[in-house]
Amino acid sequence: MSAPLEDYRALRTGRGAYRRARDLLRVAGPDAGGYLQGQCSQDLAALAVGAQVDSLVLTPEGKVTALVRVLRLAEDAYLLDTDAGAGPALAARLARFKLRAKLAIEPVEWQVVALRGEPVALRPTAGGPDAPPGSGALPDPDGAIVLPYEWNGWRGADLLYEGGAPEHPPPGYRWCDETAWEACRIEAGVPRTGAELDERTIPAEVPGLVERSVSFTKGCYTGQELVARLDARGNRVARRLVGVVVPDRVDRPGGATPGELVGASVLEPGTADGKELGRCTSAAWSPGLGGVVALAYLHRSVPVPAAVDLKAPGGGPPRAGEARPLPLA
Repeated sequence: MSAPLEDYRALRTGRGAYRRARDLLRVAGPDAGGYLQGQCSQDLAALAVGAQVDSLVLTPEGKVTALVRVLRLAEDAYLLDTDAGAGPALAARLARFKLRAKLAIEPVEWQVVALRGEPVALRPTAGGPDAPPGSGALPDPDGAIVLPYEWNGWRGADLLYEGGAPEHPPPGYRWCDETAWEACRIEAGVPRTGAELDERTIPAEVPGLVERSVSFTKGCYTGQELVARLDARGNRVARRLVGVVVPDRVDRPGGATPGELVGASVLEPGTADGKELGRCTSAAWSPGLGGVVALAYLHRSVPVPAAVDLKAPGGGPPRAGEARPLPLA
């Protein structure tokens, strides 16, 4: 069995570990809780010490600055965890409205190891979740904070290390590479800040994102108006995030390669100059689906599933694919 296939299967249904590049900010001080409550889309007021929640930090216009995981470290301290590269913009956005609030916003050099595949049974921790049923309690994670994870059925846990992560993964897990990770992420429909999420993105364009990261019972927060207005209108937006599958090989001349499809135009099928329906934002080779999988924003008028053509930014003939609802697997 090839290493890419082993990695993919471990992350999908086995015991895969991946060094997840993340940007982390510590927000701490007497006013930290109240300030973040007014900047995050989730309700943080009832968040217990040791508990986590996904949230959005939005622009005043209601577009996405970052998708963050908020972990309450102490009564007056929070850890904001977001995709690699998004930290500086997130810090700047939070500092923008800080004014006289008594708090500090500082990047921290913590490391994150993601465990995916089999459900991870967690030992109970103070303020954290009880151990769910699964394949046995997770071995001692060397002092890491252990946080459960699930997105569209892709399950596991993230280990947060305040110091450096260990050289070896937990017993029974295997290190997996980025290619396999991206395939699993795309198939699960997990958006990444900087790819699927940026300051042009409306939260309702990503299936399930509003339900996961927005509270409609909390008080006001920056960017709330657009989110609330769209929710009242049934979240009808001009485009939506979908999956795309290109059933092709990467090891033959003319075969689709993932890198070529990032930024590709998604066209009506049949002609090289077909009507543009949207663009691809991420792509990876999927051993499970036997082709390239991608995420793309398509106009809401496109019925899904639907046959589409993809035209790479560098030119060349279009490649046939199929737009599908998320998750892909």
